Amino acid sequence: MLRIAAILSFTAALLAAAQSARGWAWRSATEAELTKLLPARAPVEQERIETEMRTASGITDGHGKFIAGVVLITAGYSAEGKYSHYFVTQVPLKIGGVQLAPGAYVIGWKHLTEDKLNVSFYEAATGKVLAATEAPLNPSISRVESFRIWPPGDRSLMQIGRFTFNYQIGE
Repeated sequence: MLRIAAILSFTAALLAAAQSARGWAWRSATEAELTKLLPARAPVEQERIETEMRTASGITDGHGKFIAGVVLITAGYSAEGKYSHYFVTQVPLKIGGVQLAPGAYVIGWKHLTEDKLNVSFYEAATGKVLAATEAPLNPSISRVESFRIWPPGDRSLMQIGRFTFNYQIGE
């Protein structure tokens, strides 16, 4: 009996390690986790812009690392029309062929065509553009979301409205 328990325990540990190596360990962050991680007023350049926490979305590896974002309420701020989301990553990410280091960013987007967005990532403290990618209208998405990050085991996508773009978690 003890031998069977040891074999089952070892098998479970191997499966967990394999899932973690493939990114399967990432899951959606809870509302409580997002509230702890994301600020009510995001530091963007020289301002502290309110966030709309009900739009927050994020993922966690279950070991204290998060990737998350939230809509900025930019009306009346200099960021109006330039940025739409505050974004935090605690792990390196590759977006649009560019590696982003862990840190705080702001996201802005513009329509390229009616079925494609240009999404840009800026350094939150300075407003310096760091990465850009195209986000096509995704016909498989039926639910419009202000912002959503899909765990890498599901889709490895970030979603704005019905538009999506890929990301990769770095080492």
